[in-house]
Amino acid sequence: MKLAVAGKGGVGKTSLTAWIGDYLSRQGRDTWLVDADTALSLGSALGLSPQDVPIPLIQDEALIRERVGSGFINLNPQVADLPERLRVRTGGLDLVVMGSVAGAGGGCACEANALLKALLAHLIVERDQWVVVDLEAGVEHLGRGTVSAVDGLVVVSEPSWRSLSVAARIAGMAAELGLTRQALVLNRAENGSTLPDIPGLPPLTAAIPALTGLTERQLTSPSVLDLPERPALDLACAAILAALADQEPQPSR
Repeated sequence: MKLAVAGKGGVGKTSLTAWIGDYLSRQGRDTWLVDADTALSLGSALGLSPQDVPIPLIQDEALIRERVGSGFINLNPQVADLPERLRVRTGGLDLVVMGSVAGAGGGCACEANALLKALLAHLIVERDQWVVVDLEAGVEHLGRGTVSAVDGLVVVSEPSWRSLSVAARIAGMAAELGLTRQALVLNRAENGSTLPDIPGLPPLTAAIPALTGLTERQLTSPSVLDLPERPALDLACAAILAALADQEPQPSR
């Protein structure tokens, strides 16, 4: 299964990506995580030191020129060898750090975007492993074909009107791209939280409370793994995966 995780900045989507990947790995699943966010913090959330996190693909100008060129660019570059070349192994997981064109700065956005989209499409469409992608806020930057190819979208929100409004917009954009298999996760919330009447929200699948273990650790370590609350997080991850597996994808509009 191929999943994308989206949400407003600061709601915990990178943490949830790490928790889902760690859960899948401990279930014996061959799992790849993709950091496609400008913040580039998935590696540290997994406990990697800065020197162990590979250079983001978006910053590898030599590789971008090699595969895409400049001027007349190749929109269908060869990328089949890149996942193994770019990955770093950690805790039974494979991490690929891509970054996002939104954080690339000036100069080569078209070339970089072509390579990013081709590599992500390869991971989603042509690989047999589980893939979980930590997205930039929103999903439109990935393009119609790539987004519609994932099996499910996890939308993360805090229990606030602003955050849930962004979640509804993300869900609506994804549905327009054909990605209708969706789950809403409320982070830093309690079970039984009542959602406001905001049209377009995905079905609420899991509520994750504020985690004392994470609060106590976050000033001394960026890792979100191996928390005392891991059994509860495992239950949330299992509920998310089961809910997405049970949904029937709907035709795109």
